[in-house]
Amino acid sequence: MPRPNPNHPLGPRLARLRERSAARTAALRAWAAEARRRHSTPEARRSQKRGLAIFGGVIGGLVLVMALFLLLFDWNMLRGPIGAFASARTGREVILAGDLEAKPWSLKPTATVNGLSIGDPEWAGDGKTVEIERLTIQMEILPLFRGRTILSRLEATRPVVRLRRDAEGRATWDFSKDDGRPSEPLDLPAIRRFIIEDGRIEMRDEQRGIQFAGQVSAREIRGGDGGFRLAGDGDLNGETFRLRVEGGPLINIDPGEPYPFDADIRAGATHVTAKGALPEPFDLGRFGLDLTAEGPDLSDLYGLTGLALPNTPPYRLSGRLVREGQIYRLDGLGGRLGDSDLAGDIRVDVSNERPFLSADLRSEMLDFDDLATVFGGAPSTAQGETVSERQLAVAQQLRAQQRIFPDSTLQVERIRAMDAELTYRAAAIEAPHLPLRGARVHLTLKDGVLDADEVVFSLPQGTFAGQIKLDARNDTPVTELDMRLSGARLEQLLPVADGGIAPLSGDLVGRVKLRGAGASVHRTMADADGELLLVVPRGEIREAFAELIGINVTRGLGLLLADDQTRTPVRCAVAHFRASDGVLRSNQIVFDTEPVIGHGEAEIDLGRERLDLRLDGQAKEPRLVRLMAPVTVSGPMLSPKVGVEAGGAIAQGGVAIALAAIAAPLAALLPFVDPGLGEDAACGALIAEAQRRGAPAN
Repeated sequence: MPRPNPNHPLGPRLARLRERSAARTAALRAWAAEARRRHSTPEARRSQKRGLAIFGGVIGGLVLVMALFLLLFDWNMLRGPIGAFASARTGREVILAGDLEAKPWSLKPTATVNGLSIGDPEWAGDGKTVEIERLTIQMEILPLFRGRTILSRLEATRPVVRLRRDAEGRATWDFSKDDGRPSEPLDLPAIRRFIIEDGRIEMRDEQRGIQFAGQVSAREIRGGDGGFRLAGDGDLNGETFRLRVEGGPLINIDPGEPYPFDADIRAGATHVTAKGALPEPFDLGRFGLDLTAEGPDLSDLYGLTGLALPNTPPYRLSGRLVREGQIYRLDGLGGRLGDSDLAGDIRVDVSNERPFLSADLRSEMLDFDDLATVFGGAPSTAQGETVSERQLAVAQQLRAQQRIFPDSTLQVERIRAMDAELTYRAAAIEAPHLPLRGARVHLTLKDGVLDADEVVFSLPQGTFAGQIKLDARNDTPVTELDMRLSGARLEQLLPVADGGIAPLSGDLVGRVKLRGAGASVHRTMADADGELLLVVPRGEIREAFAELIGINVTRGLGLLLADDQTRTPVRCAVAHFRASDGVLRSNQIVFDTEPVIGHGEAEIDLGRERLDLRLDGQAKEPRLVRLMAPVTVSGPMLSPKVGVEAGGAIAQGGVAIALAAIAAPLAALLPFVDPGLGEDAACGALIAEAQRRGAPAN
């Protein structure tokens, strides 16, 4: 330290402090030298050892007392506090009825609970969700210092799990807060020895209509390459259920490495296989696996998935299933439904009260008869067609009853159980008796209302497009349909034998608007109200057929026998029906050609599926040989018979009377399909002619 300047104002004071510090340093050095001299003697060293021995004895005694206390401690005294703590955390009554055993002095401490039970929530009554005769848990201590939790052993002896969900959607296995949101996915630590002995699961799901009872077991596979197996066998809604999950040896499990596994599930005729891995064992909220599913009907997967999938023909589909928390994705979906191919992607969000499914699907070729299954019907049962036994029975019943509309009941509770948005496109359609070329559909399902706001079938010319809405919020669903036929051609819609020529050609437009209540297609149609209108604003017909409308026997039959292909213009044809309680009654039927004007009446009973039509013709020129008898079409809609009404000959009347009776209302009807039709050159000419002959304009 530099000496202080004596001339500085603080110099004398700093000098005194320097002297005092030097004195203290000298005193400490002298004390240290004396202490070293005294402790270096044999007597001093013996005294030090005695002190350390006494200190060690005290510490060892304390450890021994603590060890004896823990070894002799009655762990059953903790059953009550542990049960109370668990009850507070879960909101359920948790009881530890049997002995509580512990082995804490180990790098792998073990705890065993005998007689563990977890009660049902209050709404479910006084039952037990879980009962386990004996539960043993062993944990590894050292991995905890690396931030990892590993269970050396998890063993459950004779566990019984009783699961229930009521009609309101409340589930006994849901331990989440009462906020309408589902609980988080199960996230277990890595387990190196997992054993379930004589387990049993019982499930009653009132919302999905599921009953299940079965046994479950889990253990290491002995022999071969070893590994782990989880097995379950039982009865699911009266059908055999089988589950097998196999994975690698648990003893080698590493929390930082993926755990591979295979799964095989059979529920009745449905078979699902999967091969994948858990990226972080055993976080069940995140995994990826290659999935294949096959069975007679996609709707059968409702019990396994909770998704209201449509009825389908037998299917085989595969894709990559990925779970990320509350989101499931099925990527690269591909396969077949019946005789149609299907591809696309599906996403399901289960984070809310109801799952939300979004899908973008497509087909290169849609077999049109496969669509019948969506409405509870059956696809074609011809040779080479894909059909399930259940659908074959439906087809046989419909044929025996000569019916078109199926009576399979719609399960409205399934529609209410989820929300959805779907887009579907078919690049081509195979429909031997219909000129369909492609299709696209967009629909949403929300709060029990299915709204297909875009339904489009493309034709060689024109489209058949509109909207369909199904309201399933009540026990009896209500269906509304509004479809328009635009820009179509008659010759492309009428069936013609190979090499034949269509007897009728021309433009065709139309609209059908119906509303009906019923839990099946048949019941909905039997209740339908609304209207149907078909219009041919211009076209041509074989002259022989035009003559036969007026039953000119000599000329009409002569032309047919001569295979005469002479054609005559169709100026306008209109068929208008009003529907009430499932019966379509004609309001107007007009068929105007150059030689004949036809008019008729008809009734179509959608409930009984019968058709009765009567068509009269009025020649525009006098005929030498003529039988004035109405043409009739009657019988089942599936196979009506064409004939001539016996004893129906009538006197020949004037064309003006016919025009006045049938053409006047057309100006009011045509805008139902297209506002411009009333001004059309052909139908407009018919209306103008009726006005010239004294008929009112509207």
